[in-house]
Amino acid sequence: MVDSELLQILVCPDTKEPVSLADADLLGRINEAINAGKLRTQAGEIVTDAVEEGLIREDGRILYPVREGIPIMLIDEGISTEGLG
Repeated sequence: MVDSELLQILVCPDTKEPVSLADADLLGRINEAINAGKLRTQAGEIVTDAVEEGLIREDGRILYPVREGIPIMLIDEGISTEGLG
């Protein structure tokens, strides 16, 4: 779990919008799309690993994965949520 104090200062590295923890519904939809091979990172790579935790940008368009409690706040690692419904 991401530390609450850290979460308060984290922002999207691209747009500088605040981020928040993604809810279970969004993570479920993301993982369904990953299993179907339909999600790509901002760098264009197909996402193959399930996302157990993530930080969603304020506009809801990009999710940054959290791996082993560490937010991966790299632009190229962001996952587009467009088309998830």
